[in-house]
Amino acid sequence: MKNKTHILLIYTGGTIGMVKDYESGALKAFDFDKMSKHIPELAQLDCSIDSVSFDKPIDSSNMNPDHWAKIATLIEENYEDHDGFVVLHGSDTMSYTASALSFMLENLAKPVIFTGSQLPIGDLRTDAKENLITSIQIAALQKKGKPVIQEVGLYFEYKLYRGNRTTKINAEHFQAFTSLNHPPLAESGVHLRVFNEYLMQRKNVKRFLVHKKLDANVVILKLFPGLNRAVVQSVLGTPNLKALVLETYGAGNAPTDHWLLEDLGKAMKNGLHIVNVTQCSGGSVILGQYKTSEQLKELQIINGKDITTEAAITKLMYLLGSGVSHKLFKTVFETSLRGEMQ
Repeated sequence: MKNKTHILLIYTGGTIGMVKDYESGALKAFDFDKMSKHIPELAQLDCSIDSVSFDKPIDSSNMNPDHWAKIATLIEENYEDHDGFVVLHGSDTMSYTASALSFMLENLAKPVIFTGSQLPIGDLRTDAKENLITSIQIAALQKKGKPVIQEVGLYFEYKLYRGNRTTKINAEHFQAFTSLNHPPLAESGVHLRVFNEYLMQRKNVKRFLVHKKLDANVVILKLFPGLNRAVVQSVLGTPNLKALVLETYGAGNAPTDHWLLEDLGKAMKNGLHIVNVTQCSGGSVILGQYKTSEQLKELQIINGKDITTEAAITKLMYLLGSGVSHKLFKTVFETSLRGEMQ
């Protein structure tokens, strides 16, 4: 007789964990111990579901690296006893958390699926039920006794994406996320279709490792017409700053003002790591394609290629926390560790 897969549901906070009190109209926290009462459809899934919640569920706007470490710890403590994990999370910072966890969970061989919703689970037109049910179904998928998904994913509005490839693009539509530089891993319609060719391939089974030490001495600087030297110097002069994500135009282009190149070069000589990522939702940095990026290439700025800003900033925190040497930092960052870049 086939054993049921065991799924752990981790509730961190967010809209998906709220139900409406129809008498007062107020939202209140959903009791996940009574899931079967609110969502009887779960009984049709061929898996057992355990749940654990943050002691104090938080709005995702308050999410920080300490919370990421808490999620990672819950997965670590329950890793051997469960076949998959579903993390319920507010949508606003979900791409940041999914990206961070992808780096923190090394040699992950089980699914960690992030999901949430735009409307509370008890709302008449809610998207929460479908997102939750399908996320659990995806986390429970097995083939020849092994999980089909063996990475951190993000499921929202009928599509499963690689977590560290996602960006939230809409605050009102149910289709809140996109992954313009990497195809979906799975799609839910009349049938649940998994695109195996896009999944992370695990050739060698290595010991599962959890990295909880992150260094948040990082910052994002977005270029815009009119950006002045005082602002740039203020950012570069931030005490204890170790790394900067520079959001440039198009394929990695920046103004050719002498002062900007001088200040960036000086900061790099003083040990600051600078990563060039594009402001565009899709596409890649191609240093040297235009004259406006040639000088950045000469400075030996880190090429972020097609990485998202969310993945870039969390990868920096991970690498800095892991103690990667200054000499190797550029090479390691430009290498895809969890499928976050090409």
